[in-house]
Amino acid sequence: MESASPVLRPLGMNGPLVSRIGFGTMGLGFPCSRTTAPIPDPERLALLDRAYELGCTFWDTSDYYGDAEAIIGKWLALNPEKRKDIFLATKFGAIQLPTGFGFRGDAAYVPIACEKSLKRLGVETIDLWYPHRLDGSTPIEHIVAEMVKLKEQGKIRYLGLSEVSSATLRRAHAVHPIACVQMEYSAFTTEIESLNITFWQPVGPDDFEEGDIRRFYPRFSRENFPKNMELVGAIKELATKKGVTVGQAALAWLLSQGDDIFPIPGTITKKYIEENFAAMHVELTLKSRSISATWWRRHPCLEIDGRRSMDLACSLTRRFPRSGI
Repeated sequence: MESASPVLRPLGMNGPLVSRIGFGTMGLGFPCSRTTAPIPDPERLALLDRAYELGCTFWDTSDYYGDAEAIIGKWLALNPEKRKDIFLATKFGAIQLPTGFGFRGDAAYVPIACEKSLKRLGVETIDLWYPHRLDGSTPIEHIVAEMVKLKEQGKIRYLGLSEVSSATLRRAHAVHPIACVQMEYSAFTTEIESLNITFWQPVGPDDFEEGDIRRFYPRFSRENFPKNMELVGAIKELATKKGVTVGQAALAWLLSQGDDIFPIPGTITKKYIEENFAAMHVELTLKSRSISATWWRRHPCLEIDGRRSMDLACSLTRRFPRSGI
């Protein structure tokens, strides 16, 4: 399956050109739909091979995603000549706790986290670096100031933020320009509709295997999922009209919201890398673009049921507030 030429857009004002749809690598490191371990290394390396072949070269990872950074580092070591083609974004701040993961947000940890990620990735410079979450222990100005030092040392190229309030973003930007902000955004979650944004979890679920991590997310529970599928029905109708898959329609809807939007869907299947990346060539009419707003007008009393998956993670770790840091 060959793909048309990738669509590129600048990430931020005068920013680097990156593929309009990226590759989220959470599934490379977490078991997700596997109950005991991530997929085998040969399969993970093959996924990265296919993403590269398609021109999907905006890769997003995190020190929170199991050994995802390490497997990307392994791929880069096997393909050193391709490093220049990959726009490599990663997030930092995750720490191992006795009961799982938490996030550390003090300024002193910033250079330590950077060195750890550089080592795992096997690179000298990270293209885009975000604090994955802020734990509230340190003003954002101090965090960004430490990131700027690393940029001056050539260890990172662009600064980003993830899941922050508008007030936090303004304060951070006053210290140094922020290239983009990573937030959840989909037809399910439309609270954020501005900035240069990369969006994780842009596609809703279909059917999850036993052990799939999404089974733990409230929106996908047995009680909430049928209600939320009503919106999926509207997207499915659009997909049928366009002759594409539901996932492609959802991604095309996201892309149609503005050129400053860069979805980063994740998958552990080659088929879906191909399908997701092809969505950038699906064109929607103005009428089609208004699908979410039209649906909400038709269902004014209905709410999306269940907390966002990151809201759940926040409550589980109890290490950071969602705004005002």
